[in-house]
Amino acid sequence: MPDQESTGQGSTLITGIGELVTNDGDRDGFAAMTGAALVIAEGTVAWTGPASRAPAADTVIDAAGRAVLPGFADSHAHLVFAGERSAEFAARMAGRPYRAGGILVTVEATRAASDAVLRANLRRLAAEMLRQGTTTFECKSGYGLTVPDEARGLALAAEVTAEVTYLGAHVVPPEFAADPAGYVDLVCGPMLAACAPSARWVDVFCEDGAFGADEAAAILAAGRAAGLAARVHANQLGPGPGARVAAEAGAASADHCTFLTGADIDALVSAQVVATLLPGAEFGTRQPFPDARRLLDAGATVALATDCNPGSSFTSSMPFCVALAVREMGMTTEEAVWAATAGGARALRRTDIGRLGAGARADLILLDAPSHAYLAYRPGVPQVAAVWQAGRLVAGAVPGPRP
Repeated sequence: MPDQESTGQGSTLITGIGELVTNDGDRDGFAAMTGAALVIAEGTVAWTGPASRAPAADTVIDAAGRAVLPGFADSHAHLVFAGERSAEFAARMAGRPYRAGGILVTVEATRAASDAVLRANLRRLAAEMLRQGTTTFECKSGYGLTVPDEARGLALAAEVTAEVTYLGAHVVPPEFAADPAGYVDLVCGPMLAACAPSARWVDVFCEDGAFGADEAAAILAAGRAAGLAARVHANQLGPGPGARVAAEAGAASADHCTFLTGADIDALVSAQVVATLLPGAEFGTRQPFPDARRLLDAGATVALATDCNPGSSFTSSMPFCVALAVREMGMTTEEAVWAATAGGARALRRTDIGRLGAGARADLILLDAPSHAYLAYRPGVPQVAAVWQAGRLVAGAVPGPRP
C-alpha cells in the first residue's frame, strides 16, 4: 500500500465499486449506487458518484466490482470483563432457562482481575470487531459494581472508544442483596461521581431481577444531572416498564425490545427513541427474537448491535447479527444493513458515521462480494476484505481482481 494510504495523508480514490452503500439519499433510509467511486481526503468522504466521473486523487484503488459500505456502528457492547461462561451457554443449550443472575459470575471474575488482564481482553475484542468491519462501538461498564471497579472499567473503555457507558445499574451485587435501595443510592451518588468523567452515557438494566421502573428513572435522572445521556436495557426477559422508562427519560435508545406491547412501541416512536435489537442475545439464550417488522411498520427507528458479552451473546460479529436479523426478525437485507450502520449511528446520536456522503467520517468497509446482501446470503463466511477508519486502512488488505 502506498505511503499516503497507510498514513492517511493525501487523497484516495476507490473506484470500480460494484455497489456503494451511502445511506445518504434524499429520503431517510438505505441508499446505494452501482458502478460507483468514492474519494477520501483528510479523514472524510470528499466525493461520491459514478466511477466514470471520478476526480483525480493521489492514490487509486480498484474495487473490481466489490461492494463498499459504511463501517458498522455497534451501539451496545460489554467488553470490560474477565473470565468466561461457556459452561453456562452449554447448559442453556441443553435446556436450562436464561436468568440475569449469571452476570454475577462475571462480576466476581472481573473484580479479581488486574487492569492488565482487563485491558488485554478489551483490546483483543476491539481488534476482533474492527476486522469484521465495526469502526465505531459503544462499551459499557457493569461487571465491577463497586466504585473503584466501575471507575477503572470505564477508564479502560475510554482508552479504545469515545462511546463509553456507565452501567453501575447492571444488577444489585451480593453485598447489597439485603439493601437494594442502598445500592441505588451508591449508583446515583459516589459511584456516579467517580464514573461520570470517563463516560458519555448512563444505562440501567430495567428488568425483573435487576431494577424496577422507579429505580431506573432515578438512576437515569441522576446520570442526566451529571451530564450523561440515557440508554436503557428494556424488555429483554419479558414484558415490563423498560421501554416506557426509556421514552419518558428521552433516552437515545431502548435496547433488546424483545417483549413489547403496542403501547411500548407507540411510546418509542413518539419519543423518537431508537429500538436497538440484539439478535445475538436471543441466539445465545434461545429466547424469541424481537419482531423488527412490527417496529419498522410502526415507524420506529431500528438499530442492530452485538451485545457482545461473556454470558448471553458472546459474539463480536455485526455481519452475524445482520444475517440473524434477516432470517429471524423479518428485516430485508437493506433494512438490516441500514440498522447496523446508520441505525447504530442514530442510537449513538452521531451524524458523522453510518453514511458515506460528502463530509462524513471516512469509516468504510470493502466486501469481497458484489452486494451488501452477501452479509446475509453467505452467513458465517468472512467477507470483510478491508476496513478504513477516518480514512486510514486499519484492517485487511485490498484484494486483487475478482474471479
